[in-house]
Amino acid sequence: RALLALLSLSPNHAMASGSGLKTQEVKDITRIERIGAHSHIRGLGLDDALEARMVSQGMVGQANARKAAGVILQMIKEGHIAGRAVLIAGQPGTGKTAIAMGMAQALGTDTPFTAVSASEIFSLEMNKTEALTQAFRRSIGVRIKEETEIIEGEVVEIEVDRPAAGSSGKTGKLTLKTTEMETVYDLGQKMIDSLTKEKAQAGDVITIDKATGRISVLGRSFARSRDYDAMGPSTKFVQCPEGELQKRKEVVHVVSLHEVDVINSRQQGFLALFAGDTGEIKAEVREQIDQKVAEWREEGKAEIVPGVLFIDEVHMLDMECFSYLNRALESDLAPVLAVATNRGITRIRGTNYKSPHGIPIDLLDRLLIISTVPYTEKEIRQILKIRCEEEDVEMSEDALTLLTKIGVETSLRYAIQMIIASALVCAKRKGVEVEVEDIKKVYSLFVDVKRSTQFLVEYQNEFLFSEMQDNDADMTDART
Repeated sequence: RALLALLSLSPNHAMASGSGLKTQEVKDITRIERIGAHSHIRGLGLDDALEARMVSQGMVGQANARKAAGVILQMIKEGHIAGRAVLIAGQPGTGKTAIAMGMAQALGTDTPFTAVSASEIFSLEMNKTEALTQAFRRSIGVRIKEETEIIEGEVVEIEVDRPAAGSSGKTGKLTLKTTEMETVYDLGQKMIDSLTKEKAQAGDVITIDKATGRISVLGRSFARSRDYDAMGPSTKFVQCPEGELQKRKEVVHVVSLHEVDVINSRQQGFLALFAGDTGEIKAEVREQIDQKVAEWREEGKAEIVPGVLFIDEVHMLDMECFSYLNRALESDLAPVLAVATNRGITRIRGTNYKSPHGIPIDLLDRLLIISTVPYTEKEIRQILKIRCEEEDVEMSEDALTLLTKIGVETSLRYAIQMIIASALVCAKRKGVEVEVEDIKKVYSLFVDVKRSTQFLVEYQNEFLFSEMQDNDADMTDART
């Protein structure tokens, strides 16, 4: 509630704050994990000297590109430089998005990282510059500091008086202690319900937020460590608090500027974030918020956390978007911009002019360019091995050698797609690990781009609306 009051510029928007408190109380009962294309990436795989390890944190090869990304990462962590832009350029399947995901993992949860595809900008129900503005402001965090009064102590005893028939709600007493003092507090109906909900009992160390009345159980006191009957496998033990029961504690929240924008531009305030009703936000609202954030910074209440905006397939943007990026990068509140493309010299969208990577020269001049190179056969084998572990697939050495050869001759992406399909074929024959015949079976069932293109060339007259392309036309991402 205190945070929302701080974020809202007008009192109307703080009304949804009571609902906001419940978001922290959601517990992960069942965690559903899905395996994605880059779910094996844990970081950039660099040592303390920013040297790339050959195989580390799911990253393989691309040593120069990873070292360059590590330098950018260091720049982001120090947070002194705004408005820098990086272009990750390379052939399809050379790990451009993997490097961006590695940067996101290395930054951690406190640094905002926003990943968008350039084509999303054109599919949203708002104009292009507004969509880019929202993406920029999602990538800028505000670390807000506030002091709250809390009561922290070990529960000695909880007494609940059962109400007589016809009387009002429950009442009770709570005895808390620290190493130096002990106090008894009177409890009302809401506090009793909160204690019951948190399953607080004698011997637990708890905190009570005086402003909101929220109760948090920190763990069991070490003094109760011999009570074996009260312990579970995940029991956490903490020291009995020292000093006074009532303390002032500094709480730090990290929110993005976009979240502050939404809270202050919609009638439902905080709930608009969950409803997805962001829409277009007026420039006046953003100006007021920027002024307020500037005041907080001067007062020491907040600090800016510049993050990263990653735009994949950046060649899909048009001149209007590129012009906006040029201007936005000059702002003091600009995040570090990372873009990726697999295009060579091609037309800038919406024009007849050709440019390297489909990006105007004036914007290219602002970019630090990181190049990725094709993987070697040894690196492809290592990547496929990591993906087999990630997808929990047992594969024989001969099968892995064949799959590596297929990856070299076709593409790494095609070889990765074959892993789970081969595992299913293996399961059908009740095999324990994927063998060569499983790889061959999948290879015969699913064709790669090269074989598909060859088939189309041979039988193109049999297809509807089929015309052979001119020599100067480029086949998008096709490898022939």
